[in-house]
Amino acid sequence: MHHVTAKSVPRILTADQKQQHVNVCTELCQLTSNDAMFLSRVITGDDSWVYGYDPETKRQSSQWKSSMSPRPKKARQVKSNLKSMIITFFDIKGTVHKEFVPTGQTVNSGFYCEVLQRLCENVQRHYPQLWQEQTRLLHHYNTPSNTSILTHQFLAKKQNCCYPPPTVLP
Repeated sequence: MHHVTAKSVPRILTADQKQQHVNVCTELCQLTSNDAMFLSRVITGDDSWVYGYDPETKRQSSQWKSSMSPRPKKARQVKSNLKSMIITFFDIKGTVHKEFVPTGQTVNSGFYCEVLQRLCENVQRHYPQLWQEQTRLLHHYNTPSNTSILTHQFLAKKQNCCYPPPTVLP
């Protein structure tokens, strides 16, 4: 017998939610096999916390020492106080749009719609064919700001499809 720790998961899903995830994955596999260009139309959005560091370069941390002196020790770097959230949208080719959330700003549906507006402008400018065909699909997580009525109205007005169709997790 040995000591183990529990694996940390962001959320424990119900059987129905697990089945819905399986159904969506199966449908995505079918769409990909039926339409070779399906994945090139998908734009995925995610947000993440970014921490600021001021690391020393290898040259800056080097020291002169004699053969008899002990090797210098360096403490492991810890997360800094500088912390910012970044919202990134990417597709099969790479990053489509990214922006940092201003300090003190909460990511609510109003702010998220402003970010989506700037994303639309970027797609229109850099991917004119995808914009004109109106075949793009937006895939983002089911956070409250992403699934709000205001966000749905904005996406409907811009003729963006969300895939998979949003569902609210508890």
